[in-house]
Amino acid sequence: MTMSDASSLDEALKSLERDLTADRVSIAAQSGIPFAILRYSPSEEFRARRLLRLFAHSLEQQHHRRAAFISVSRLVWNAIRETDGVDYLFQTEGLDDGVQSAQNDIKGRLIPEEPYALAKQIMDILDGFSPKPDVLFLVRAGGLAPHIYRSSTLLDELHKLNLTTPTILCYPGSAVVGTDLQFYDLSGGEGLGAYNYRVKIYGTN
Repeated sequence: MTMSDASSLDEALKSLERDLTADRVSIAAQSGIPFAILRYSPSEEFRARRLLRLFAHSLEQQHHRRAAFISVSRLVWNAIRETDGVDYLFQTEGLDDGVQSAQNDIKGRLIPEEPYALAKQIMDILDGFSPKPDVLFLVRAGGLAPHIYRSSTLLDELHKLNLTTPTILCYPGSAVVGTDLQFYDLSGGEGLGAYNYRVKIYGTN
């Protein structure tokens, strides 16, 4: 981890805190889309988790904003175990017809015959919170790598399921050009990220 990595995450969290605690929450890049992305270097994963817990505690203690966390990685692996298992995952990742076939096949098998597989799980968990959180953090998104599920697809599906809770996708990756993101710094993996989704991105400076 470089000093610039640490500084970028620290500054991103400060900016996010300002927007989340404003009189009117202002994380949305477009009206009606309550999402934002917190980008940080993959090398900062464990530091990011620690800072996010402290960040959530500060939101609750100082600003009276309830925060909740959902592990995307845990949902992915639970779903894989409940369908074809880990062996199938490895086989699919090696298909000759490439990344797109692998990605579509795994996505379709996350929950058989269930549209919006991951998004539906997230909505179900969110509905189970009592009281409802004021902000939701989607963490451990590395479980989507390398070719399991596009994070942009996940956000799009949550939007279609009418998620209204301000939601922050914690995104391990790098800013390639402007707001284009490269998921988990994977070579040739620019198309796997959230770069094409019109949301506000914290941590691209």
